[in-house]
Amino acid sequence: MLPNKACAVVVAATPNPRILLFRHPLAGVQLVKGTIEQGETAGQAALRELAEESGINAATLADDLGCWDAGHLGQVWSFHLCQASGPLPEQWTHQTLDDHGHAFEFFWAALEHLPLADCHPVFQRALQFLSASLKARGHWAGEQPCQDDILGAID
Repeated sequence: MLPNKACAVVVAATPNPRILLFRHPLAGVQLVKGTIEQGETAGQAALRELAEESGINAATLADDLGCWDAGHLGQVWSFHLCQASGPLPEQWTHQTLDDHGHAFEFFWAALEHLPLADCHPVFQRALQFLSASLKARGHWAGEQPCQDDILGAID
């Protein structure tokens, strides 16, 4: 499965791990994600998208979290755990130069309480895949919500 989208994942290493998300002014809560350009690796694309969409210019790749078929417009996402070189604020707004110059509002969400109801269904599924991948790779030892809890949050 060859990815065509790269997703940068930033997790705050706190006692209760949190993931970096943003609110798109027109499309709800999302992860940083974008198209892998010709000649670019998925990891390079993840770091580029992180800089473009969040303003985080100093980050490194920490782990490859796997690929996922989004079941949406032929997209296959490649998830990459990224580590920022310094501390990040609790929340901030970044004005993008692409995507019509939207202001993206970044915030941290607890992995145990993801705002699934505020996400498009493709991002709901992506966050479910990502939660399982983080846990399987030892980046999150917390309890996973049961499927009934997830479906209840989506309804």
